[in-house]
Amino acid sequence: MSVAENARQAAEILRQARALLVTAGAGMGVDSGLPDFRGDHGFWRAYPMYERLGINFIGAANPAHFESDPSFGWGFYGHRTNLYRATVPHLGFALLHNWLQRYDLDGFVVTSNVDGQFQKAGFAADAILEVHGSIHHLQCTTPCSGTIWPNDETIPIEETTMRAQHLPRCRCGAVARPNILMFGDYGWIGDRSSAQQERFEAFLDHHRPEEIVVVELGAGTAIPTIRDLSERIGQSGARVLRINPREAQIRPPHLPFACGALEGLSAIDAALSELS
Repeated sequence: MSVAENARQAAEILRQARALLVTAGAGMGVDSGLPDFRGDHGFWRAYPMYERLGINFIGAANPAHFESDPSFGWGFYGHRTNLYRATVPHLGFALLHNWLQRYDLDGFVVTSNVDGQFQKAGFAADAILEVHGSIHHLQCTTPCSGTIWPNDETIPIEETTMRAQHLPRCRCGAVARPNILMFGDYGWIGDRSSAQQERFEAFLDHHRPEEIVVVELGAGTAIPTIRDLSERIGQSGARVLRINPREAQIRPPHLPFACGALEGLSAIDAALSELS
């Protein structure tokens, strides 16, 4: 079926729902102008300076840099911090938020993104699970304690070398790092995400699966954390609307949308308006 045909079905499903679960991967930010780091070449298109250095995304997102060369480690994460702070969430975020209010839906967001775009778009902070942590929070690299604090640092970057000109520090004096689960990361403090996970489990316990509609956005198969979650909840009786331009396949009764996040959400919103 076409996007428009599936959107009409999705609108009917949403009108019968009592809860909306948004599950989002890196593709959700593409319409806001954010890179999704799809493959080495996708990463290098966003960060050509790393191609010259022969470093891919996994290499740049290595927590070892914060110990061996923290200004280089913060070059990547400081640049991303600045990018995410400057980015305006695309209209699709507002459409989702409006559905929660218009149809009086209980809502929750689960995302693998660390960019904080859902909070910036007005979603309740206590109804978001950031499974990989957040770039907008810091922790000690040691770590000297389990403390996690807001990232209020200004981090200028020399982009030709991708080195930070300022290093955030813990109160103990050690270099701080983003509270993000990186590749091969044994130092991540997951307490903040664990507390979010508890609130998410309470959300699921509060609703029968058939009351929930899952809207999955830009979640790929390379790291299938978000897709696996959507499918697990879908197998329990919820309906899943999968919006993905390259990997939209999903079995009935769930609905695929082979398009970007904004296009898919806009199509569903138009169908909802026709029902009003």
